[in-house]
Amino acid sequence: MVKETAFYDILGVKANATPDELKRAYRKLALKYHPDKNPAEGEKFKQISQAYEVLSDAKKRDIYDRGGEKAIKEGGGGGGGGGSFASPMDIFDLFFGGGSRMHRERKGKNIVHQISVTLDDLYNGATRKLSVQKNTICERCEGRGSRKGAAQMCMTCHGTGMQVRVHQLLLGMVQQVSTVCHSCQGQGQRISQKDRCKACAGRKILRQKKILEVHIDKGMKDGQKILFQGEGDQEPGLEPGDIIIVLDQQEHPQFTRRGEDLTMSMELQLVEALCGFQKPVQTLDKRTLLITSHPGELIKPGDTKCVCNEGMPMHRRPFEKGKLIIHFSVVFPKANFLPKNKLKELERYLPVKEDAEQPESMDDDLYIYADLEDCDVENRKRQRHQHYYVDEDDYASSGGVQCQTS
Repeated sequence: MVKETAFYDILGVKANATPDELKRAYRKLALKYHPDKNPAEGEKFKQISQAYEVLSDAKKRDIYDRGGEKAIKEGGGGGGGGGSFASPMDIFDLFFGGGSRMHRERKGKNIVHQISVTLDDLYNGATRKLSVQKNTICERCEGRGSRKGAAQMCMTCHGTGMQVRVHQLLLGMVQQVSTVCHSCQGQGQRISQKDRCKACAGRKILRQKKILEVHIDKGMKDGQKILFQGEGDQEPGLEPGDIIIVLDQQEHPQFTRRGEDLTMSMELQLVEALCGFQKPVQTLDKRTLLITSHPGELIKPGDTKCVCNEGMPMHRRPFEKGKLIIHFSVVFPKANFLPKNKLKELERYLPVKEDAEQPESMDDDLYIYADLEDCDVENRKRQRHQHYYVDEDDYASSGGVQCQTS
């Protein structure tokens, strides 16, 4: 029996939850209530982390199940620290691979750009020049914002750049909220007007334009990212962020990409489908393929054929290519394209007709001959719909439905 279920309730799981269920519950709640995402829920995040710290450790969980939170606080928590809990941030960083928050605090913002590319660019490779605006540390003041030694610590936030305010919600319940210090705008220091750097006006950074050469390798794909490490925004005391280029492929009029393959459609006349053909296709690198079907190789409507090693080059292995896949359609000749005597002659060269099965004793006079006509199914549906539709104005003018009287 479990003495109390408070920690299980915090994580939203049952008392018999498996380690995997605990892990999934903690992951979902920790991301939702993390102070970076939800600053007003710091206490909730702390409770979630403490509950998971106990329940994820088999020994601590057993002590909690037998004696509750009191048993943990009285020394059952182990680890040489009595009943003290680990830092919620330490638990979060340990669970998510370590140092996630420290990494965000150490690194500046990334810049993401999308560039349009053609299928030709992805097939042949290309180089694009991209102009980006980014923050750079002011060289004149070396990111200090003033002459050396002129900056003073902000006394409002004591150099932290943040102010903590406590709001009382109910009797005995308070809420702690962290906000950016209004006195120093989060800088942690104050610089007098006369001491500010003339180049950056005390902001420590400047907005500058940079030209990047984006190399698109053969075989890259739509949505693929190209990383320029350390080329993002700069900020004093932080590692520069990255510039991330995202490729956006435009549609091609002839070819469609399917992984490493290229697909296209080809229309044939009936004579080509029956007697063979040769059709030129220009590739994305301006070569000409002569697509050939030899006499006797029948191409049926809807057939799919392929040419090996004529698809997209593979990324980092450009000499290996996928397939060129061709979907065929066949255009039949118009009605009465031959006189009747010529049709009889053509019939001699085509496969023999299959005779229809007939009843043994059936008088010819009883046959009903049915001729075929063109049938526009969609048009018939529209006509049927109009037939049953009653116009509201006509209905009103006729006085609506009337009863017959004698």
